[in-house]
Parts: sequence; C-alpha cells; structure tokens
Amino acid sequence: MKTIQSIALRVVVTMMLMIGLATSAFALDLETARSKGLAGEVDNGLLSLPPGVSAEAQAMITTINNSRRAEYAKVAAQNNLALDVVGGMMFQKIYARLPAGTWVQVQGKWTKKAQ
Repeated sequence: MKTIQSIALRVVVTMMLMIGLATSAFALDLETARSKGLAGEVDNGLLSLPPGVSAEAQAMITTINNSRRAEYAKVAAQNNLALDVVGGMMFQKIYARLPAGTWVQVQGKWTKKAQ
C-alpha cells in the first residue's frame, strides 16, 4: 500500500513537470505579469487577478488555469485524490519558487509574498 507521502511526492513531481511543459510558452509572459502585479497565485493552485488591477492579463490567466485544471484532474484521478488537494499541493510548490513581492491569495486574502 502506498503511503500518503509517497503519493504526494509522486503527485508533486508529476505536476511540476506537467506545469512546466504546459506553461513554457507563457513563462516569460507569466513572469512579467507576476512581476508587474497583473497576475497572482491562489492557494488552490490557480492564477487570478490581484485586487485593483486591470483585466489585461485575464486571457493568459484563463489559458494557464485551463491547462493547470486539466493536469490537476489527471493527477487527482491517477492517485485517488480530490482535485482541491492536488491544487493545494501545487500551490505550496509554486509558492516556494515565487519571488518576494508576488501577489498571493491564501484563504481568500490577498497579500504580497514577503520572502
């Protein structure tokens, strides 16, 4: 029987690879949007518009979120996990790589990452 930790590790590694491939075409745009405060990471593993910004990054956010949702669904089904669990695990990994000053939403509250 697989332990939760081994499943979680496999999920995280798989998702990191898939998200990297799925967003490679948007990497520069996503990084630019994050650095300009036009896109923020949410604790469910998706992107959103931070408070008070225009919707200029919405099309990119929608495209990336659709890719993320599809990959999260695959991993969730393969590992018998809830979709929100997979999204939360990916947020933790994404958050660790985000530079200070990036908008993040945790439990419904927007803040900028300190470090």
